[in-house]
Amino acid sequence: MDEDVPPAPYGRKPETAKPAESRSSIRSQLVRWGIVLLTALAVLLIPTPEGITPSSWRLLAIFVATITGSIVRPVPGGAIVLLGVSAIALTGVLPVRDALSGYADPIVWLVLAAFFMSRGMIKTGLGRRIAFLFIRAIGRHSLGLGYALVSTDMLLAMIIPSTGARSGGIIFPVAKSLAEAYESKPGATAGRLGAFLMPLVYQCDVIICAMFLTGQASNVLIAKFAQEVTGIELTYSQWALGAVVPGVLSLIAVPLLLYRINPPEVKHTPAAAELAALELKRMGRMSWGEKMMLIVFGLVAGLWMTTVFHGINYAVVALVGICVLLLSGVLSWEDVISERGAWDVFIWYGGLVRMAEALGETGITKRFAETSAGFTSGWKWWAALALLLLVYFYAHYGFASITAHATAMYIPFLTVILAAGAPPYLAVLSLAYFSNLDASLTHYGTTPAPIYFGAGYVTQRRWWLLGLLASLVNIPIWVIFGFSWWKLLKLW
Repeated sequence: MDEDVPPAPYGRKPETAKPAESRSSIRSQLVRWGIVLLTALAVLLIPTPEGITPSSWRLLAIFVATITGSIVRPVPGGAIVLLGVSAIALTGVLPVRDALSGYADPIVWLVLAAFFMSRGMIKTGLGRRIAFLFIRAIGRHSLGLGYALVSTDMLLAMIIPSTGARSGGIIFPVAKSLAEAYESKPGATAGRLGAFLMPLVYQCDVIICAMFLTGQASNVLIAKFAQEVTGIELTYSQWALGAVVPGVLSLIAVPLLLYRINPPEVKHTPAAAELAALELKRMGRMSWGEKMMLIVFGLVAGLWMTTVFHGINYAVVALVGICVLLLSGVLSWEDVISERGAWDVFIWYGGLVRMAEALGETGITKRFAETSAGFTSGWKWWAALALLLLVYFYAHYGFASITAHATAMYIPFLTVILAAGAPPYLAVLSLAYFSNLDASLTHYGTTPAPIYFGAGYVTQRRWWLLGLLASLVNIPIWVIFGFSWWKLLKLW
């Protein structure tokens, strides 16, 4: 997460501090680029396996370097992927038309349009109104206050894949304001309310990410990976149906756990409900923009849930929603072209979609699966599945992005689990949901993590401990109740 360097305090000569700071920054960037280039070189120095073409092996080197770059980030992630796509075309690994074909994928346009809808939600104020309605209804106790914020997040996640927009633009400012209303600020008073609310909302946001295809931006990419390997299409309704039982149970259990092991000093929060009522009064009646945004929200979500009946592609539904917002004046063209987050996602999504797809066509992932399957040879499929899921989950300690983790590991782990004999749906769903749940572990697990941790209410050690404990609750719930629920649905 890049931030501008603050100006030097009054009276200090910038030149006395700036050169050292610049040298340090340049050195750090050079080290990161060195890691990226060494990763690519390491792959290229490995003799090309029999049956794999030199061109395919070069593709692997570029892909691995791109994923490494997404982790160490010498430049923003979108730039890294664009460099990777350019390298693929420049070296002739793929023809230019083929290298750029990922940007024509409907999934990429679906995510782009959904980001624009999040812009509309923030611009009209509808997201804040929904949050205050929940707080007014159930926010008279600290736990209820947490559930009110979580309920808002879950409702918005039905069509907004941008966790940064949901958390950074809507939920976090409200949570911080509520904590400060009870004189809870970083430091001595953090424990009054803020140290409870921030981890709770984040841990539940991670669960919500797992509950919807639009829960976070990488889910549609994960769904595409699953379809490429198994032919299973995870539709919007199938994803949500598979997650509803374990998801709701996690949303009940995790806040209760945090309330017990990380309780707030302030247990009763009647002023929060009063504050919400006051804010709603200030906002007045719903504006034209809010009403149109609500209509589009319901229309898009409804059409996504009923795709099986009308057959309209998800991307087309999302684009129609954006057209309505543009024609009604809720969004202007300036809003669309200035939505930096949406275009950033568009760049890296389109590139990664094609890279991962092309890599799957080379046969390298299949070879990896065949080799790796030897480690669990002779095991029962359920034992191999259990071990591999745990390895996949806790490997997220090494990733600062759900996208980087899933892009690097989803297809290889899925192919290995299938090779061990696990039922396809069980493998696809468990890895898909774990790809989101594992972001609970650290203060850098996914986009909202630095936002909530950066508020300063919780130490890093405490944040990691709470994340680990939450994982010990989430994993059994999604394995025991999730697997049982999918069995009832006759998915395996």
